[in-house]
Amino acid sequence: MIRPRDGREAIAVTPAAMGWAHLGFRVVRLAPGEAIDVDTAGVETAVVGMAGAGVATVDGTEHALSRHGVFEEAGGLLYVAPGAATRLRAESAWTVALGTAPADGRYPTRMVPADAVRAEIRGGGTARRQVNHLLAPPLEAERLIVFEVFVPAGSWAGWPPHRHDGEEGSPYLEETYLFRFDRPGGFGFHRNYSGDGAYDETFAVGDMECVAVPRGFHVTTAAPGHNMWILNFLAGTPVGDERARPPHFDPATTWIADGWSKAPIDLPVRAR
Repeated sequence: MIRPRDGREAIAVTPAAMGWAHLGFRVVRLAPGEAIDVDTAGVETAVVGMAGAGVATVDGTEHALSRHGVFEEAGGLLYVAPGAATRLRAESAWTVALGTAPADGRYPTRMVPADAVRAEIRGGGTARRQVNHLLAPPLEAERLIVFEVFVPAGSWAGWPPHRHDGEEGSPYLEETYLFRFDRPGGFGFHRNYSGDGAYDETFAVGDMECVAVPRGFHVTTAAPGHNMWILNFLAGTPVGDERARPPHFDPATTWIADGWSKAPIDLPVRAR
């Protein structure tokens, strides 16, 4: 798990540090008027604003990004083609997430506005959540996939647990989870596991903390009273439309799709 650091770069996940080949991810905080140059050599980049306002200048063209907050409104993103001269400048305090993946330059730089993003309600019962497809087919990219997920307090996301590590016929995709909560002290839990008992790790996650998924099945839940927002960046071997390949779901849990609300017991339970 990666906890946020003080200063400009709050989160940094590099392929070299993870032993990965594709996905890079970072979160940057900029003060009003502050600017940074973004290295796009050999990689496509997705820029997701989380709070505040700023301008991304890409090859001389300005793109305005603003957002009141991740719980106040749905987001869009800026897709930046590899090799484009890119500078981010904050107009207010601005928190921005950036994901990168190796790319050849098949697709041009462009804005993906929030109203062009497909929103999907998944699951049911205590696993009902909203998944916004910020950069997934039919939205074009080479390797990058980006989702944001709105998880009601006390609910689960990623259920049934799923894997995309190249095992059991799944596509190979590296992934990061960035978590936000709408209340101070908000927290949840994230689990990565293999299914055969050989690999199993669970993290308590707080606001602005990040979990990488190196392998196996994974699933997340929010504590009661704390609404959760997740930003997922993925990249791997699928290219273009192949990014739509589904993961492999844990067969021990897929029965839930036959009745999302059938399992809870009725309370109170009384003595006979």
